[in-house]
Formats: sequence, C-alpha cells, structure tokens
Amino acid sequence: MGGLSIWHWIIVLVVVLLVFGTKRLRNAGKDLGEAVKGFKEGMRDPDDKPAGQLGNERSAESKEQSERDRAER
Repeated sequence: MGGLSIWHWIIVLVVVLLVFGTKRLRNAGKDLGEAVKGFKEGMRDPDDKPAGQLGNERSAESKEQSERDRAER
C-alpha cells in the first residue's frame, strides 16, 4: 500500500495530458531542454569570464585609453 503502482502513474499521466494538453507539454519540454543545453554550454566554456570581471577589464582598458589620449596631447 506504500508505493504507487504503474496504474497510478498512468492515471496521473492521463489527467496531466487532459489538463495541460499535448502542445503546452511539448513547449514546456522544449523550453526545459534548451535551458539545460544552455547551462551545459555555459559550464563547458572556461574561456569566458563572469560578468563582474568584465567590468573591471573594461574600466582598466578605458583608463589606459585615457592615459594614451593625455600623452598624445
């Protein structure tokens, strides 16, 4: 009596299909798959730096450019 049998799962699946419909479930599955794929790609690429580090590089580059501009004048 503790676990759910295969018949319980079939009834739950039929109810979910009736409530949400196949199109909505297909779209939800597609969105979930794209999110997992994007997460895996983000974890796989070690060359990219976090957004916090990009701001520091940009400010350092702009400081260097400002110093070059001052030196040229």
